[in-house]
Amino acid sequence: MRATVIHGERDIRLEEVPHPQLSTGIDAIVRVTAACVCGSDLWPYRGVTATDGPHRIGHEFVGVVEEVGDQVSTIKVGDFVIAPFYDCDMTCINCLNGVSTSCLHGGWWGSDDRAGSFADGGQGEYVRVPHADGTLVATPQYPTPQQIPGLLTLSDVMGTGHHAALSAGVTPGSTVVVVGDGAVGLCAIIAAKRLGASRIVAMSRHADRQALAREFGATDIVESRGDEGVAAITEMFDGIGADCVLECVGTQESMDQAIRSARPGGMVGYVGVPNGGAELPIRRLFNTNVGVNGGVAPVRNYIEELLPEVLSGAIQPGKVFDLQLPLDEVAEAYAAMDERRATKVLLTP
Repeated sequence: MRATVIHGERDIRLEEVPHPQLSTGIDAIVRVTAACVCGSDLWPYRGVTATDGPHRIGHEFVGVVEEVGDQVSTIKVGDFVIAPFYDCDMTCINCLNGVSTSCLHGGWWGSDDRAGSFADGGQGEYVRVPHADGTLVATPQYPTPQQIPGLLTLSDVMGTGHHAALSAGVTPGSTVVVVGDGAVGLCAIIAAKRLGASRIVAMSRHADRQALAREFGATDIVESRGDEGVAAITEMFDGIGADCVLECVGTQESMDQAIRSARPGGMVGYVGVPNGGAELPIRRLFNTNVGVNGGVAPVRNYIEELLPEVLSGAIQPGKVFDLQLPLDEVAEAYAAMDERRATKVLLTP
């Protein structure tokens, strides 16, 4: 089969690799029907994080179950399934506590599982899923082509935006600021509106993303950054800042922006993958009683809640995909996102 392999900085290749095989009895083979490139994939692509040697990449996919192990009980051949961006069993104490990203038996796509068998990267034609019953969520029926982009967002960005909103404590009537206008930030706007926020500010400098932010529920746009951006937010909200700030980038600058945009006693929900040595200003947090909560989003715990609304069209996070390419053009998909010619790219094997 063909799968995406990263060899180094800006060196993405589609290569022939071994077809996955069942090996543990609790695994499944999924034929990928749609995958995508994540903003976090750009860190190794840009050389921000080192690539020590060629390896598989990609962690967001949906598809059809082709084979299941003899101990798999809930997932069956022919199911259309959503895979979160990690492998988990949904039975260990961490999964049951709502933190499936810390599954005691789980792992990550593109690496060996705990049993020593390989779990393929998501940007390929097939994936071996180690804990099929826990990891995968089957849709009630086979989706229409129009539904697939929205379902794909449940593997990461929609659930991650939801985690930002939950972590910041968004409730009916909350005032919310979203730092970051990538796919996660845009989905965080959907999440904030869904949870009842009364006012949602998108911090964005890009006209196309601003338009989508407003479609998703943003009531205001702020283009400024740094001190000017903080001043604009402070002025909007009674001279003190917003109740909840959703940090969806992962840099020192974005975290600083988020913390200074929160009112005293407010909360920052952060989900941006940390990059560039971002650190927390403990003295400022102490003096203002601003809280910081979040981390890697346990999206598997959110899929069942969000799935019906995606299928019904009540929320439409699939609109974050503004470019669709065949898997053959995966290198162009990375380049388009790196050069900001696309917000998020959907890949079809």
